[in-house]
Amino acid sequence: MSFPKNFIWGAASASYQIEGAIYEDGRSPSVWDTFSHTQGKTKNGDNGDIACDHYHRFREDIALMKEMGLKSYRFSISWSRILPEGTGNINNAGLKFYSDLVDELLKAEIEPFITLFHWDLPQALYDRGGWRNREIADWFSEYTRVVVEALSDRVSYWMTLNEPLCHILLGHYEGTHAPGEKMSTPEVFKLLHNMNLAHGKAVKTIRKYAKKKSIIGFVPNPSTGIPASEKPEDIDAARTFTLSGTSRGIYSNGWWLDPILLGEYPKDGIKAMGKNFPAHIIKDGDMELISQKLDFLGINLYTGAIVEHDDINGFKVCPPKNGYAQNALKWHVVPQTLYYSPKFLYEKYKLPIIIAENGLTLSDWVSLDGKVHDPNRIDFMHRYLKELKRASEEGVDIRGYFAWSILDNFEWAEGYNERFGLIYVDYNTLQRIPKDSYYWYANTILHNGDNL
Repeated sequence: MSFPKNFIWGAASASYQIEGAIYEDGRSPSVWDTFSHTQGKTKNGDNGDIACDHYHRFREDIALMKEMGLKSYRFSISWSRILPEGTGNINNAGLKFYSDLVDELLKAEIEPFITLFHWDLPQALYDRGGWRNREIADWFSEYTRVVVEALSDRVSYWMTLNEPLCHILLGHYEGTHAPGEKMSTPEVFKLLHNMNLAHGKAVKTIRKYAKKKSIIGFVPNPSTGIPASEKPEDIDAARTFTLSGTSRGIYSNGWWLDPILLGEYPKDGIKAMGKNFPAHIIKDGDMELISQKLDFLGINLYTGAIVEHDDINGFKVCPPKNGYAQNALKWHVVPQTLYYSPKFLYEKYKLPIIIAENGLTLSDWVSLDGKVHDPNRIDFMHRYLKELKRASEEGVDIRGYFAWSILDNFEWAEGYNERFGLIYVDYNTLQRIPKDSYYWYANTILHNGDNL
C-alpha cells in the first residue's frame, strides 16, 4: 500500500532563516535581527543578514523545487516585511515579494502553505511589550488580515503559529533564542495565553477575509513517547507521556495543544503547577476564542523519548543506550516518532495530521566529484517515512509530509554550523547544489511512497 492518492509531498523553510535582504524594500528589524547582532548570542556571531539570499533568488529556488517534483512548499511571512512597525502602515514592497513568490510557485504547480509566525516578531512590537501585551492578539489579527487580503485569492493553506513552545520557552524562559529573556514560570504562562489568543483571532480573521476556501491549522512540536516494547503497558506509558500536562513540567504537550484543540488548559498540569499557573489571566470568552475550529494539526517531529511502564508514576523515560544513532546536533534518531506521535495525537484530538517538519542536520560538504553525498539523510528519511506510512495504513488520517528543509540555512542560535537542507548552499558564493537526498526524495514523491 502507498500513501493516499492526494498525499501532500512538500518541503519547508522559514523567512528569517533563508530570505536575507534584511535592510531592503522597507523591512524593519525583528527580534532575531537584534538577537543575532548581539555579541555572544549565536555561534560564530552568525546572523540572517544574507542567509540564503532567497529574497533575490526565489525563482532559482522554485525552479529546483519544480525539478524535484515538489507538490507543496511551506514558507513563513516576515511580519517586519509587511508591517514595519508591526501595525499601521503597510509596506507594499514586502507584500509584492510574497505575491511574486506565490505566483512563481503556482506557475510551477506547487501549492503554497503559508505560516504566519515563525518566531521573527517585529522589534517594534517587542518594544511595546511583545507577547507580554495582551493587545498583541489584535496586532496579530491586523497583520493576518493584511496578508490574507493580499494572498488568499491564490492561497488556501494557512498555519498560524510555528512551535509556540520553542519561541516562548527558548526565547523567554531559557534565553537561548531571541529575544533572550529568562522569565518566571507564571510570566511565561501569560505569554503562552496571549499567543493562544493571537492564534484564535488569526483563525477568525482568515475565515472572515479569505477570498477562497481556507484550510487552517497550527504547528506545535510535541515531544513524543516511544514505547520500550510492544507490551500494552509500555504503549500506555508512552501515550501518557505524550498526552499529559505533567510529564515534562511546563514543556508537557498538554500545555501547548489542549487550549487550542480542546479549549482548556490541562487539568493535571494546572494541579501540578499550583500557584505557578496564574489562572486570573483567563478572561471570559478567552477559551472559546482560542479554540477555533481547525482543519488539520501540523506537527514538527524530529526525535522521541523511549518510555516504559512504571508502577509508581505510570511511565519512566529510559536513558539512551550506548552508541544510539544521533544527528550532528546529537538529537537521537528515533524513526518510530513518525508512527506513535501521529497515532496518539489523532486518537486524542481527532484532527487530520500534516507532518510540517521532519529532517536532520549532517556535516555535509561538496565531494571531489562536485556532488554532495548524504546517505545518512536518505536513510533517516526512509526509516521515518516508513513509520509514517505504517500509521497511515493503520487508519491515522495523515494528509502530508514536509521535509525540513528545502535549503541549508541559518539555524537560529547555531548559526550556519548546521545543514538541514535537501539542497546544499555555499554561503560564500550562494551556489545551490542538490544533494543525493534531493534526488532520492524526488523519486519517493514520483512513486507516492510506494518505493519505501
